[in-house]
Amino acid sequence: MARDCGYWPRTGGDADDGLTPEGTGTETAGGLGNSTETARDGGDRRSSAGRTGDEPGTPGDGQRTAVDTGDGPMTEGDAVSGLGSPRTYARRWLFLLAVSLLSCSNATLWLSFAPVADIVAQHFLLSTEQVNWLSLIYFVVAIPGGIVAIWVLDSVGLQAATILGAWLNFLGSTLRALPCLAVRIPRPFAFFMAGQSLCALAQTLVIFSPAKLAALWFPEHQRATANMMATMSNPLGILVANLLSPALVKKGENIPLMLGIYIIPASLACLLATTCIWESVPPTPPSAGAAGSTSEKFLPGIWLLLRNKAYVILAMCFGGGIGVFSSFSALLEQILCASGYSSEFSGLCGALFIVFGILGALILGLYVDRTKHFTEATKTGLCLASLACLAFSLVAQLQGQAIVLAAICSLLGLFGFSVAPVAMELAIECSFPVGEGAATGLVFVLGQAEGVLIMVLLTALTVQRTDPSFSTCQNGEDSLDWTGSHYAVQAGL
Repeated sequence: MARDCGYWPRTGGDADDGLTPEGTGTETAGGLGNSTETARDGGDRRSSAGRTGDEPGTPGDGQRTAVDTGDGPMTEGDAVSGLGSPRTYARRWLFLLAVSLLSCSNATLWLSFAPVADIVAQHFLLSTEQVNWLSLIYFVVAIPGGIVAIWVLDSVGLQAATILGAWLNFLGSTLRALPCLAVRIPRPFAFFMAGQSLCALAQTLVIFSPAKLAALWFPEHQRATANMMATMSNPLGILVANLLSPALVKKGENIPLMLGIYIIPASLACLLATTCIWESVPPTPPSAGAAGSTSEKFLPGIWLLLRNKAYVILAMCFGGGIGVFSSFSALLEQILCASGYSSEFSGLCGALFIVFGILGALILGLYVDRTKHFTEATKTGLCLASLACLAFSLVAQLQGQAIVLAAICSLLGLFGFSVAPVAMELAIECSFPVGEGAATGLVFVLGQAEGVLIMVLLTALTVQRTDPSFSTCQNGEDSLDWTGSHYAVQAGL
């Protein structure tokens, strides 16, 4: 039965739809017995924990307080079975810091080559297509790897997934730098691809974590904000790469320095995750909603998601947005240098894209925490982002429009990137009783698949310019005309 993504509580549901195991639901302040009401009354969509008493240890009206029913170590399944009264732990912020730093580092590694793609291609005697594959490999690996990561996150646990992701990220960053540290390595591209592949595997483990971390460790009134902070650390890493790579790499001899610097945050994230993350779930759930929640097993959960019409629509739309924005970040320098803009300006546009996205996410996260208008915010953001993408595809072909391009990139980030944490929360809400890892992971996998199609389509539709070239690309190749590619993306949006 399809659910309205605007209103589907994580801890309750129809008594007769077979989705909620008997005895696991929690009562709500308003006596909610089914999911047919709309969300426009501002009710809490994310759980039936009630509309009052969000503070730790203070259940809302009508809630059933969790009761201690057993001894022994806490498992992830126990965390949602109602052990102890709701309370929070200060170490949740340390967990959030570890996940955020890891996600930020992983994003810098993904995009580190893209802002200086022409210099990398020239220095290592690579084609532009080979350099593009250093970004595209993230999408390809994420499709099968994402399915495995969903199972790891929901079955093995958040702690194991985070630590494994941190080590893969660190090893990948080190492997990328070997061709620059060792002498006479004949095939540096193979090392670059191997390192990027390990980092791509790490991405699948960490990118799904924010929603699950927020659900397991944070009280109701902090979940969207915590999810926003962890989710936006990934675009923050893209921001760092957009600014740092062009600043460090003025010529090919600077590339080893760039690769060495990117190892530092990866090693810090690995150290923090390994030494400071002790458990997947807190000893006592942070809210009555978390105490009463339940999750379907992996394969039945995936099947439920594929049968959920509302979830599929959201996954396809938001997944397409992920694909478009990822392709935009990876190809921005190549598109703008063909029209005469420098790599520094391309990095600035990418930075503005991320900065306004993070600013918009912060504002939007606080807004939906108060109003619960998840559906309206997601729809509005994606529509406005489509218009900004259309404007970019037209103006990017013109010379001397730096200010206009910078403004458009800012708007694209403000409307598009800011929707990410809200849409992830919405995906969780309309997928009950499926686990948070599966709900967010499938959206991400679809986004990566659509990203592969978009990047391949964009590069395949480029043609050689016939008019006088203003290109500033340094790879020695003829200037490319991206107009047809842009119009294809417009049609898709």
